[in-house]
Amino acid sequence: MSRMATTETSAEPLSIGEVAERTGLSVHALRFYEREGLLVGPVQRTSGGRRRYTASDVDWLLICVKLRESGMPLADLKRFAELVRHGPGNEAERLRLLDAHRQRVDARIQALEECRSVIAWKVGVYADHLARGEADGLWDPTA
Repeated sequence: MSRMATTETSAEPLSIGEVAERTGLSVHALRFYEREGLLVGPVQRTSGGRRRYTASDVDWLLICVKLRESGMPLADLKRFAELVRHGPGNEAERLRLLDAHRQRVDARIQALEECRSVIAWKVGVYADHLARGEADGLWDPTA
């Protein structure tokens, strides 16, 4: 799998709105991520107090989005961010955390594939009955 990266390599800082647009996170969610310590570096501020993000912040947030979308618990994401913030020396713990999450995702994918199989079978049953004109009373709880 290729490394996720922002489409621009500009060193120009980004506003919170621009980061929201690039990551799919709301402005509210970005503020939450910052409060919860989910970013690996401090968000810079203008003299007027407005947040200014870097391309690295966006890259990190894109990873966070995928980890959350895949069901990583917030506590695990916080721990992962903390480990990354602390720098080299804790890679084995990062690997354990990510591998445990991958195993949960794999199990969820397997469960969803089993669900899809049952649904596909049921779709086939209904399609067959409808094609033959024999759908009346198919699993009719009132019969």
